[in-house]
Amino acid sequence: WLLLCGALVMFMHAGFAMLETGSCRAKNAQNVLMKNLVNVSVGTLGWWASGWAFAYGGPYDDDGALSGGFIGNGGFFGQGFIVHTPTAISALPEGATTAVALSWFFQWAFCTAGATIVSGGVAERVKSPTYAFYAFLMSSFIYPVIVAWTWGYGWLASVLGVGTMDFAGSGIVHLAGGVSALAGTVVLGPRKGRWEHPEDFEAHNLPLIVFGTFALWFGWYGFNPGSTLGMSSKETGALAAQVAMNTTISAATAGIAVFVIRYAIMRKYDVGGLCNGILAGLVSITAGCGNVEVGSAFAIGLIGAFVYQGASMLLQKLKIDDPVDASPVHGACGIWGVIAAGLFDW
Repeated sequence: WLLLCGALVMFMHAGFAMLETGSCRAKNAQNVLMKNLVNVSVGTLGWWASGWAFAYGGPYDDDGALSGGFIGNGGFFGQGFIVHTPTAISALPEGATTAVALSWFFQWAFCTAGATIVSGGVAERVKSPTYAFYAFLMSSFIYPVIVAWTWGYGWLASVLGVGTMDFAGSGIVHLAGGVSALAGTVVLGPRKGRWEHPEDFEAHNLPLIVFGTFALWFGWYGFNPGSTLGMSSKETGALAAQVAMNTTISAATAGIAVFVIRYAIMRKYDVGGLCNGILAGLVSITAGCGNVEVGSAFAIGLIGAFVYQGASMLLQKLKIDDPVDASPVHGACGIWGVIAAGLFDW
């Protein structure tokens, strides 16, 4: 189950690559594609070197909490994943039912997906070596620390005696990527001529954008249902089905809502807005998909559409150049997603 879902999440990189390439100018298509490939490759090395160790390396106390509450310190470069004994070599630690490598693979897919969010926000104006350095830092330290605090049972997992509620990562994955994209966009500044000649910066390939959106939506069924972390009983199967249904309803609702909002504002059909609306709905439901009813998923997607549209218009008002609206989709809707998970909790 986790291998399949991890592969689906990994396929989301194809969606990111197509969406970003179609949203930018044709002359920069090769550079955008290269950055997406570099992101996955360099991010993988960062996750292997120290990312997993910082996020899930422990040690853990008797209550299952991360000792010290801040960061893990075991499993650098995959150390300890294979157990050597005088009589055998095993991928299963003593007493374990699943290999550590299984969790490593599934969480690696999440890590590199979160890092890729930034590539869209800084598209067409970031140097490749600089971006490669960012991808390594994000996957080897920044994202793993966030995971250690939350999913890794660090200090945020028990803050105020309540802890955190983020089933599949609206905050942990998407908000982290969205904030990083916003920071990169602000630091780099707008593309030359972006606000003086906006007509020159229209998306050059709508079919790629639509294909990328469908690829991301498809991959999200590994992202959210896969976060059940197993399929070993009827209960986990039912939960995965509920998660998939909630994910579908929220995406469809937000997509149509943004489509209608854009038509009301501009008096023309905006297919790109429909695509980003779908993604906004997916991000919005990711935190609460495992603990809300389907009617709540509809409401979360609907409100998420207004959150996305408001954030997108605010960026333009502030003249912040985000070519694919990465920070409104993943940042603003990531914030809304974690809030919604608590507001609509069943």
